[in-house]
Amino acid sequence: MTGSDAPLDLARTWWVKHRWYGRARRPWNRLRLTAELARRRAYARGPVLGEALEMLRDGRLELGPDVLLEPWVWITGGPDARITVGEGSFLNVGVMLAASHRVEIGPHCMLANGCLVTDSDHRFDDPELPVPWQGFTSRGPTIVGDNTWLGANVVVTSGVTIGRRCVVGANSVVTRDLPAFSVAAGAPARVIRTVRPAGQPDGP
Repeated sequence: MTGSDAPLDLARTWWVKHRWYGRARRPWNRLRLTAELARRRAYARGPVLGEALEMLRDGRLELGPDVLLEPWVWITGGPDARITVGEGSFLNVGVMLAASHRVEIGPHCMLANGCLVTDSDHRFDDPELPVPWQGFTSRGPTIVGDNTWLGANVVVTSGVTIGRRCVVGANSVVTRDLPAFSVAAGAPARVIRTVRPAGQPDGP
């Protein structure tokens, strides 16, 4: 590439990225997404970014009835990915679900602003190669159990299973499984206490 080609090359790069990342905000695609959500009795209150429309159409994204997506939720997945969000779950502003293989959010979950739930991480083994070129690694599916509340900016990493009826404090990073009925916080997240229904004995 010569010096005279540089501005044109940058313009092409900008245009390709603009078309790709801006497609979810185009009025016709928002209408298409609204129709796909309505068929599932789900609802979005603003733009949903990423590949939500494409994933709904080809079966890689499953949304239960009464799922509510606030503006700027980002849903993205590879060609073999599967993302499930259970009935009545609520994804607040800026939540991101990213899957290479499998991410599952149970029914009646609340994900507060800025949460990230993913089943993969960038590789960084080769110090000579830029990280974006090194691909991804995964420790397995990531599962958030039913009736779980993730506070603002919680990160749930690959291969983690969070049991049902858990609460995870804001800004926590969940790197290991959490048993059901746990209240956890921290980076990495640790169980602070357990909250069980009255009369239910301890145990899994």
